Amino acid sequence: MLRQELRFKRGSLSIWVRSFKLVKPQFLLVPVEVLELDKDLVFNVLSRATSRIFLNREVLRPDYIPDELPHREAQIEELAQILSPLLRGERPNNVFIYGLTGTGKTAVTKYVLKKVSEYVVKLSAPKFLYSYVNCRHEDTTYRVLASLASSLGVKVPFTGISTAEVYSRIKRALEDYGGVFIVVLDEVDFLVKRVGDDLLYKLTRINDELVRAKVAVIGITNDIKFMERLDPRVRSSLGEVEIVFPPYDAIQLTDILRDRASKAFRDGVIDDSVIQYCASIAAKEHGDARRALDLLRVAGEIAERSGCGSVTVDHVRRARVKIERDMVTEVIRTMPYHGKVVLLTIALAGGKFNSTGELYVRYRELCEVLRTEAVTQRRVSDIVSELEMLGIISARIVSRGRYGKTRYIVLSVEPSTVLNALAGEPRLGWIVKNAGDR
Repeated sequence: MLRQELRFKRGSLSIWVRSFKLVKPQFLLVPVEVLELDKDLVFNVLSRATSRIFLNREVLRPDYIPDELPHREAQIEELAQILSPLLRGERPNNVFIYGLTGTGKTAVTKYVLKKVSEYVVKLSAPKFLYSYVNCRHEDTTYRVLASLASSLGVKVPFTGISTAEVYSRIKRALEDYGGVFIVVLDEVDFLVKRVGDDLLYKLTRINDELVRAKVAVIGITNDIKFMERLDPRVRSSLGEVEIVFPPYDAIQLTDILRDRASKAFRDGVIDDSVIQYCASIAAKEHGDARRALDLLRVAGEIAERSGCGSVTVDHVRRARVKIERDMVTEVIRTMPYHGKVVLLTIALAGGKFNSTGELYVRYRELCEVLRTEAVTQRRVSDIVSELEMLGIISARIVSRGRYGKTRYIVLSVEPSTVLNALAGEPRLGWIVKNAGDR
């Protein structure tokens, strides 16, 4: 335990902390001037909290579910039709939903389930519950099962019991419940890549072990080839019905942005040309509505911080740079260790390598400095392909005549962006710091 006592002295603040682990009291002297709050500064910050730009910025966030979803009427109707048997107490078909990022898969699924829940209450229909799990975050069998258990009112400790025991508790809770239970596994490909498809198989076959309750699974993914990699038994069970979400075009994105902007911004703050500019950028990037909404929100926040009274195209351009930088940082942060080492190798070399072989030599040298065992050149080549898929590098195949082909590797972002993203890594940060000191 720590005991703290504040002692004020003239011109300074003495903070005394005595710890049972300390032999002598430790003193920290801090000038009082540093701790004094500028009332005008605080007032200015708080006064800006009532934004001149935003009416409700939350409607531009990815997790906001609007009352209407423009240009997804067909998908809404199809999913509602698939789920309709639950109104009679019957099990709906399992559904597999796929499409590129930002095509409305999650929003439509949550929207339909919310409406179905309201309709069940209105009609006093048979019991119905659903559980939404994002497998990017809950990426282990235990975490997914714990989330499902929580939705059924079953408390599960973070550790201490087996997944088999959690699964048994879920089955008992389902039988006690005795209604229809929909399991939504969003970004399900993350779970399968991490732990395989055994849990999917169990969930799609769980009805064989139940008497009173009925379970259906909705799987959602951005990976169009995901189903091909599943065990045939899982594929046939999960893919009873498939729904494809096509990308939005520029006109559809403009409609979506106009609808959200009318709720998000104050009158006269944003011009239609700004909305069309955001839509055109997102349309070129696979019709990603999430990207378009992020652009609009971040542009508004930049305008707000700059003290501007309106959002301009220049704010959108600055927002685009910021989003790309933040996105790259997040991708790098979640990469496996050797992926980070390969990326650091490229960044330290100025962002370019003439061949995978040349990259591998420098990578091995860096591994020696880090005192870590290097992976094989084949694995480094795979990592290069993964980095290219993520858009962090470009790996163009170049013919060298009788010497065969090789890959010319170039960073798609500034080396400084990579170095800044890796600066906080416990095992790599000191390398970045030393590179900056040279």
